[in-house]
Amino acid sequence: MERGFKLKIGIIGSAGYTGGELLRILIYHPDVDIVFAHSASNAGNKVSDVHADLFGDTDLRFSDTYHDDIDVLFLCVGHGDARKFLEANAIDPRVKIIDLSQDYRLSTHTAYQGVSFVYGLPELQREAIRNAQYIANPGCFATGIQLALLPLAAKGLLPNQIHINATTGSTGAGQKPSATSHFSWRNNNLSAYKAFAHQHLQEISESLEKLQPGFLPEDESVLLKKAQQRINIIPQRGDFTRGILSAIYLDSDLDEVEAVALYDAYYALHPFTHVSGANIDLKQVVNTNKCILHVEKHGNKLFIVSIIDNLLKGASGQAVQNMNLLFGLEETAGLRLKSVGF
Repeated sequence: MERGFKLKIGIIGSAGYTGGELLRILIYHPDVDIVFAHSASNAGNKVSDVHADLFGDTDLRFSDTYHDDIDVLFLCVGHGDARKFLEANAIDPRVKIIDLSQDYRLSTHTAYQGVSFVYGLPELQREAIRNAQYIANPGCFATGIQLALLPLAAKGLLPNQIHINATTGSTGAGQKPSATSHFSWRNNNLSAYKAFAHQHLQEISESLEKLQPGFLPEDESVLLKKAQQRINIIPQRGDFTRGILSAIYLDSDLDEVEAVALYDAYYALHPFTHVSGANIDLKQVVNTNKCILHVEKHGNKLFIVSIIDNLLKGASGQAVQNMNLLFGLEETAGLRLKSVGF
């Protein structure tokens, strides 16, 4: 991108969790100007009235109007609403779109204005992202789990059965309160949900198929069923605010040294995914765009732990990472965020 030129940014759905995180990053991004932060329900209010952590950082106000005199449009709306918005609005074809919902992630999803969305996991298809017009940002569970499995898939080493226990913080349920996100229910509590049938299963499986052909059958009608047979996932609701820890085990003939070397090699040129020789914990990644992986061997089982912040590497941080790639910026621009520490 030409030096001195700043990208003009528009955000739809900027009052929610992902919109707030996106604003927090972009306010200090050296290469962007935020043109509008749309929220019909908060129009006229200061952004910091809703996102209190931004008090003192910006005087930006929410808008109830939007336009396409911008370079990139972020969609931070709920699942199903991104598609409705785009079907109702003919956005100028020159505008890049990054959708944080699940509406365009799968290969079976239709294109917008004749152009398909590129699945935006940089560690899987960085070059495709650089040449894309529209990006479907990955889901949070899907991001953490895929990053734990991509090095094996790239060598055709995924077995028939993969077992996953993944625990997410309450922000994964969105900003609107529900029966399972209220503090009084969530605090000091733990529960499993959508066992073996989480909506990110198909998304994960399509990515693994790209690296390990034959992982899934060609018949799309049995795709999810087959994914359920091979990927056994037990999602859990944790009593913390943000982050996802995925604990994964599978059969493998690799010894631990070989496995660690495989992961180190795969992620050597990816600035946000790191392999730790020591055990890891969730606080290491909260408030960052990092994924940290830890690999161990136990008998014939390979054990992989993956940790991400669900709102950053699992959503808004990864969206900015994709924007940086789309416009030829440094991939890390605006994203060297500090962890919360202890």
